[in-house]
Amino acid sequence: MEHSLEPVIEEMKQEVDKWIACINDKDAEKIVKRTTLQAGIHGYALLKYEGGRVDVTDYPLDLSMQGKSRLSTSPGLTEEQVREQIVPELAHYMQHKLKALPPAVLDYRFDFEGNFQVVSGGTVKVPILKYMDQAKKQLLLERISSYISSKLEAGKYPTKPLETFFLARHLLDEELYPVLDSGRIMGLYERIQELNKGSKHLAEHRNTLTVALRNWVEEQWLPRSFELTGSEWQKEYKKKSGAVLEQSGSGQEAEKLVIYAAVSILRYEPSYSRSTGLTFLNCLTALGSTRAEQLIREGSGALPEDITRLRDEQVECTANDVFAEVSIHMRQESGESYAQSLQFLIKLLEQGFPRSYQIKLKSAVKRWLPLKGLAKSGTHRFFANALEYPEVYPLLGEYARAAMETFEWYTDAEGEKCCMPGSYAVFGLGLTDRAYFPLVRQYMEKVDVEHQSVQNAFTAALYGHYGINTETLPIIVSCMLYSTDSLKLKMMKEMGDEQLLRLLLEQVRSLQYYQTEHLVYLIWGGKDKLKKLADKAEGDKKQVFEELIQAAGRG
Repeated sequence: MEHSLEPVIEEMKQEVDKWIACINDKDAEKIVKRTTLQAGIHGYALLKYEGGRVDVTDYPLDLSMQGKSRLSTSPGLTEEQVREQIVPELAHYMQHKLKALPPAVLDYRFDFEGNFQVVSGGTVKVPILKYMDQAKKQLLLERISSYISSKLEAGKYPTKPLETFFLARHLLDEELYPVLDSGRIMGLYERIQELNKGSKHLAEHRNTLTVALRNWVEEQWLPRSFELTGSEWQKEYKKKSGAVLEQSGSGQEAEKLVIYAAVSILRYEPSYSRSTGLTFLNCLTALGSTRAEQLIREGSGALPEDITRLRDEQVECTANDVFAEVSIHMRQESGESYAQSLQFLIKLLEQGFPRSYQIKLKSAVKRWLPLKGLAKSGTHRFFANALEYPEVYPLLGEYARAAMETFEWYTDAEGEKCCMPGSYAVFGLGLTDRAYFPLVRQYMEKVDVEHQSVQNAFTAALYGHYGINTETLPIIVSCMLYSTDSLKLKMMKEMGDEQLLRLLLEQVRSLQYYQTEHLVYLIWGGKDKLKKLADKAEGDKKQVFEELIQAAGRG
């Protein structure tokens, strides 16, 4: 070894030691016991040498070197020195270090790579060490097979998000499954979603599956035919000269999986990620995929054309299930045109169109529901416009019942404005006629309070519109149960009425203590404040207050 390289290599070894000490300072055995699908914790390390700085990290990203140690001398490295002297020395050193680690620390395989800045300009990217534990790999394959057989194929219950996290990535791992089987992968992904339908973790499972697919496309499939010309945050791709879509079995399998990844992103990810799904389809189209081109233009084709298209003198409707979008062009503003549109939407949903979708509306009319905090979207505007025609109210109710589904969302409203499909129709009908109170209650029972808060504005508007009395108290209570703690109603004075208090007490008898506690907080500001009122009250009213306090306790 050249004497001048010794300080450089010694500094690199010291950084390897620091990284080894960091990853070894964990309860690895306890971590991997959470699921049989995790063989180990670490499977990758990157050593980066740039400007005299050395860094060893877990991430294959171009991370900043700020704050890292700087060599006292910063000799320039040649590519020959890197490949012939530094890499062999580091490989031997890392292999020795890995042998001393507890088995649970390392995954079934471990890749150690290097990025070295050289004097000729640019960076040399080179593999330093590839480690494979064949016994651990075989055990993992057996565990994956057992999990699929028992928990998915024969399973009847929701699965754990952690299990989905590992399985989603294992199925796309070419080291574990060298032959790509898109049908099997997509079938298992769909089975996971089917088992978790109605679970509060469904969105998490979907996101995990989609992220795994996206990573596979960007890290495995795209680099074979495209060059990344954009940045990490604004990715753009240029087709390599001569790249075409493989017509062989592997090429067709990859095409199916890329399409599935794109559709998953378009259907389930936030709007800022949708461009990524479209990019995947455009890349396929650039390679000659007629299937991708058709999807962009017409949708998947899973639904018959008489379901996805409607056109007459009054209205034109087109649905694309890939983008989960319905385009509605109002040629005439009338009750009949909105009735036709609603019938179109109902049939779509009944035939399996994604419930998480949005409406692209072309209309000269721009109305909004009288509620604060709702997204000013095409979907919102369509239903607000439709509510101007009393003759379509029955269809709005029918649509809402077809659309409502827990953990599904209109895709053109995000964050605090996100709302379950059917929200706008239910809100509008509930504020129009007391006859729709049962529909409002049905809607509230499906609301995911952890991820939606627009029901607060509706509940406040409902209270403001109808007031609080013996007829309206039950529905307002139902709405309050599914509102968040930030709801402000200012109804404490009215709830001093003994008749309303007794009715409220009857309402809470069938509730859990924490539900009653929630109601007490929204009305009086909490049990302590209600207790002060009880201390001042007399007779029967005092007794009702005390019973409410008792119902809001743990027993």
